Amino acid sequence: MTASWLLVAGDVTPLGGMDAANHALARYLGTRGCDLHLVTHRAWPDVAGLPGVTLHRVWRPFNRHLLGSPILSREGRRIWRELGVRSDVAVHAIANGGNCQLAAANWVHYLHAAFVGQAAGPLAVRARSRLTERRDLGAERTALGSARVVICNSRRTQRDVVERLGIAPERTRVIYYGSDAARLSYVGEADRHAAKRALGRPLDRPLVGFVGALGDRRKAFDTVFAAWKTLSARSDWDADLVVVGVGRELPAWRRRVAEAGLGARVVFLGFRPDVPDVLAALDGLVHPARYEAYGLSVHEAICRGVPALVSAAAGVAERYPETLAELLIANPDDAGELIERLLGWRRSLERFRRLVQPASDALRGRTWDAMSGEIVACVTRAA
Repeated sequence: MTASWLLVAGDVTPLGGMDAANHALARYLGTRGCDLHLVTHRAWPDVAGLPGVTLHRVWRPFNRHLLGSPILSREGRRIWRELGVRSDVAVHAIANGGNCQLAAANWVHYLHAAFVGQAAGPLAVRARSRLTERRDLGAERTALGSARVVICNSRRTQRDVVERLGIAPERTRVIYYGSDAARLSYVGEADRHAAKRALGRPLDRPLVGFVGALGDRRKAFDTVFAAWKTLSARSDWDADLVVVGVGRELPAWRRRVAEAGLGARVVFLGFRPDVPDVLAALDGLVHPARYEAYGLSVHEAICRGVPALVSAAAGVAERYPETLAELLIANPDDAGELIERLLGWRRSLERFRRLVQPASDALRGRTWDAMSGEIVACVTRAA
């Protein structure tokens, strides 16, 4: 690959979601000797230190997306112009959604136009959230409208891009995420017990996880809490819940759990850089998101052999085989449905562990490098 590359991404880290996908692509390009210009607020050392990578670190004032994203966009366009002027080889660029308007490739991990946020908190917080949302919607529409090719992380995202933004279908391409098979190896009983001990959890009680930000209601933790409150009142419900994630609603949820007397049944772990280790301790994962372009935490749970209940409308659900249809949630607002799905999971836990293994093998069999190679080929063809 003799061309120069430009990747504009908010964060390039292996810690989850779009950050992990961007990290994988940047590492793929950097380890193959490409001339890669990385415009980002934060990049992991294993990528930033590669010989062919030029890091253009962008300030994010007070760690606020609202303040940092215009700076990221301006720097991305500046580097794009400079590369076009001085380079005697082809220059390929990839932006992420509305983060930078470039007449190049756009990789969509989340579509703002597909979901209207439900911000909680004081009036000032909600007003700032609405302002950010309006700005992001406009930037997204402009950036995707000018892109040569729009790479979507699922068919769900592709449909939303076409139907909500009017992008011509022939300008879109679906490329699914990959996996780090070594980091997300299949977990057997002995390793699961060891992981539970590391978390201080009893071995004789099933453990369910919820992984997601608690800053708005998109991930539907309110539905999970309502279901858990009802289930915990039953004498036959023996599962506990661990919650991985932070956000402005976290203190309020801690209070509500304590007031409901569920402190022993629902444990908040906050931010965890070792999510794969937490997943290793789980017997199940619950993710009834109201909107999920993909759902990497669900993907990673399946890789580890964890039966994961997820919204049927989530992008990752497209990769579920028919044998796991019982784990798909039709209505993320319906706590009653979630209760029935959880009871079914508990009654047939061993069966679901067996059923999930082929899906685990399939997801782990597709590497991040395979994904990155498809993206490189797609972008090169579209140039």
